[in-house]
This record gives sequence, C-alpha cells and structure tokens, in this order.
Amino acid sequence: MATKPPPSWLKNAIFYELYPQSFLDTNGDGIGDLCGIIKKLDYIQSLGCTAIWLNPCFESPFGDAGYDVSDFRKVAPRYGTNADLIRLFKEAHRRGMKVCLDLVAAHSSFEHPWFKASASADQSPTDDWYIWSNSGWTECTEKYPFVRGHGDRNGAYLPNFFYFQPALNYGFQEPDPDQPWQLPTDHPAVREVREEMKEILRFWMDRGADGFRVDMANSLVKNDPKLKGTIAFWKEVRAMFDADYPDHALISEWSFPKDAIEAGFHMDFMIHFQTEAYTILFREEAARDSFGNGGGKLGHSYFDAEGKGDVTRFLCHFESHLAAVRGRGYISVPTGNHDLTRLNCGRSVRDLKVAFAFLWTLPGVPYLYMGDEIGMRYLPGLPSKEGGFGRTGSRTPMQWTKGKNAGFSKAPAAKLYLPLDPAKNRPTVSDQEKNKNSLLQHVRAMADLRHRHPALQADGDFEVLHASSTSSVLIYLRSEGNEEILVVVNPAAQAETLKIPNRWKQAHALKRMGCNLHCTEDLAFELKGQSFGVFVMEN
Repeated sequence: MATKPPPSWLKNAIFYELYPQSFLDTNGDGIGDLCGIIKKLDYIQSLGCTAIWLNPCFESPFGDAGYDVSDFRKVAPRYGTNADLIRLFKEAHRRGMKVCLDLVAAHSSFEHPWFKASASADQSPTDDWYIWSNSGWTECTEKYPFVRGHGDRNGAYLPNFFYFQPALNYGFQEPDPDQPWQLPTDHPAVREVREEMKEILRFWMDRGADGFRVDMANSLVKNDPKLKGTIAFWKEVRAMFDADYPDHALISEWSFPKDAIEAGFHMDFMIHFQTEAYTILFREEAARDSFGNGGGKLGHSYFDAEGKGDVTRFLCHFESHLAAVRGRGYISVPTGNHDLTRLNCGRSVRDLKVAFAFLWTLPGVPYLYMGDEIGMRYLPGLPSKEGGFGRTGSRTPMQWTKGKNAGFSKAPAAKLYLPLDPAKNRPTVSDQEKNKNSLLQHVRAMADLRHRHPALQADGDFEVLHASSTSSVLIYLRSEGNEEILVVVNPAAQAETLKIPNRWKQAHALKRMGCNLHCTEDLAFELKGQSFGVFVMEN
C-alpha cells in the first residue's frame, strides 16, 4: 500500500527542542515544568518556531533523564499532570503551533509494572514482553549483555541501553533455534508488545499530541542485521498514522534517513551516528564518544573559523540521502540536542550566525535546541545528573534574565536541577532582546526569511554551485517554482573571492552579515572572513 505524503505543515516547520526539566520552573522546586512551557509559548513562537519536540515527560525514576519510563500514560509529577500536558497541546494549537512528544519505544524502566511482573517467579501476562534468557546463569556477551540476579525469575534480562532499561520484546528477526528465549517477530507476546505501543501512540494523539519523535528507533528487533524486522514494524505504525492520524508527524532518531524514511518515518535526524555528516559540520574533533563529547576542543569542523574543514565530505552524505528521500520524507540537521555538546563550544557569535544562516536555508526541517538561539555554552566537568555523564553540560537551565538563577527558578541555587553557567557574561534572552545585532535577533530574522520564501523551505530544490575541499566557501541554490534563492557561506576567518557561472541578470540581497560580503553585477563574490549572504536571483 502506498503511503500518504508527509503532513503539509512540515513543509514550513521549524521545531524547538525542549528539555523540560531545564526550561522554566514555575513552582519553585528547582525543576522546569509544563506550566513553564505554557508560559513561554509566545517566546518560542517569536523565534519563528512552529512546533515543539518535548523530551520525555512521563513518569520515571529518572535514571536516564526520563528515557526510562515507568508509566507511558502518565505525566511525571515533577512536570505536572496529564491535564497540564493537554492544556499545553491546546495552548500551542491556539497559536497555530504543534507539539510532538518523545516516545521511548525500545525499552522501559525496570520500575515499570510490566517489568516487575515479568521479573517475579510467578507467571504474568507480561512474562515475554521483555527478553529473558532461560537461566539466571546466562553469561553476558558483547552481543547479548544480559543482566543477572534481578528479581526471582530464573533468567537474565537483556537491557537496551543502561542496565535499568530492559529491552521490550519486539522479537528476533533471525532467532537461534537453539535459544528458545529468542522469540520470532510473529510470536503472540511480541505482537502484544507491538499493539500496546501503538495504543500508547493513540492515547496521546487522541488527547492532542501532534506526533512523536522516537528514541533509538532502529533498536527494536534483535538479531536484525538488515533491519528488516524493525522497518516492518514501523511500516505498520505508519499505516496506522496514514489511516487514522494523517496530519500527525512520525519522527525518528535513526540518523540514516534513507532507512528511516523507507521504514515509514516522515523525518529523520542526520546527527552524530550512522553517518559522519553532522560531525563534519560542527564537531569533528569533539566526536570522541558516541554522543560527540570530546572535552570541548573543536578543530577541523567545517564551521570552525580556522578554515580547515571540508564541506564536500558533508555534501557527499547529505546529497545522497536527500535524493533518496525526496518527496517521501525529510532530513533534519539540528543545531544540536540534549545528547551533544553545545553548538556554542569554542565558537564566537559571528561563527554561530554563519552556522544559523546555513542551517535555516537547508532543505528539510530545522530543529533548534533550546538555548542555542542565545548561544548558551556547554559546561564541561559537571557531575553527572540522571545518567547524563558527558552530556550533562548541555542540559543546564535556560538563561532568561540577569536576575536570580537567570530567571529559571525562584528556588535556592542548591536546589536547581543543574547549576547555571557561572560566567558573568553568560548570554541571556533579556539582554539579547534589547540588542538588534544579537544572535537571538539573527535567529528570528533567518526564521522569518525561511517562512517568507518557499524556495528556502523543506521541499525546495537544492543545487550546489560551488564546493571544494580546498575552499571554505559553499554556494548553493534553493528553488521552488519561479523563485530562485542563492545562499553563500564562508565560515572561515580568511577572505575569498570567486565567481560562479552567470545565468542570472541580477542578485538582490535578502540578508547578509553586515558588509562582509559583496556581490558584483557579474556575480563575482568577495567574501570576507565569517560571512554569508542570501540573494534572490532574477533572470
């Protein structure tokens, strides 16, 4: 059966990723909450953002910041209530905005009632909802890192990430006949898990959610070397969306758009694993672990001012995936997320402005991680919080004002979810609201440009006119119908002059970085260091 096109609202969407515990605390407990998000919806909309991706907000023991869910149908009390989340949906919709939730489909917390029942010596309906071996003495291996000694069941369970996140049983694509605990994908218990996950999706979409971002979306079916079983499940989910929720978005953390869109997702992030594309742009030297955390030293990324990056390496990946998914789904190259070092890690405001000019003019759907619009910094060396480890420094509270706790909370500083950036010159929303040349105002201007010009939106064509491993300048054409817009970026500190084949009569500048870029009548570009320009082309 042919799938329906992606929801039309994605064509001009810009998402804002919210880490709820660090956004705004309204009840004085030091932890952000849903009422805080509702209070700041107008601010989010002022950024040009039309949709929100809300990181996990469900009941959890918070061993992994909420990615260890103990009740998929209940909001964690520290954030509020189910009624608060439904009110968030309604308030966002009143403003013409969408809200997508974070779904942890591959595992639960070991505090979930399903798992507790399966771990007991007594039989329960959820015994096979998790992957248990047939003996409590099963050895841990690299392929199957079993956890032994938990509960009274004579078996060891398979975790999906941390030890307290047991893998839900989506079956084995190629089960070993000598290992009866490896259930096939059509086993009744496996089917029950799959149907339950669909019901969870329905539960929240029926109450106003506009879709889901799926955590670790490619990690469901085990012993699935070509991901056939995992893809088959997500195609089932997409069929449900197409039939009953056609205006809702299904978004994956897969980082390989060719496979994710084939699996039925409307959109996939091109981030720090599966391909090196994102790392090439922003975190070349920092990518020393699977989350791109490398201690803060950046170098040789394309968007580093030293000018040693090679954008052709990014384009090799990006254009290949773009061609494969065009017309069926979207790629997102985000500013960052809660798992990555901040975009402002060793970069100046000028660096960041060039990066935003690029990100907001790419095809696909932009994602803005909260705080990146003001250049919030990664704080290295923080003690791990809720399983954050090296990621913790990107999860610090939003910096709203110069007042107490940067306007995040009225709680004593010792009670804050995480410490604030201690620097006296830490960026704040209030300061940048007053400065017409601030990063915040630049982000708003780039979003406005994208919204006003269909050629710059998700479906516009993308043609590279200049890219070289020996040049820092990237020039590409975005087009939609009769509209053609040329984008020129030079993130390096050194100036360059170059000329592109002239097939236009005129180039009218829509946006430039000050006077750092000059375009002559014959389309010769004189680019000073760290410059960009966006031009409407006329024949």
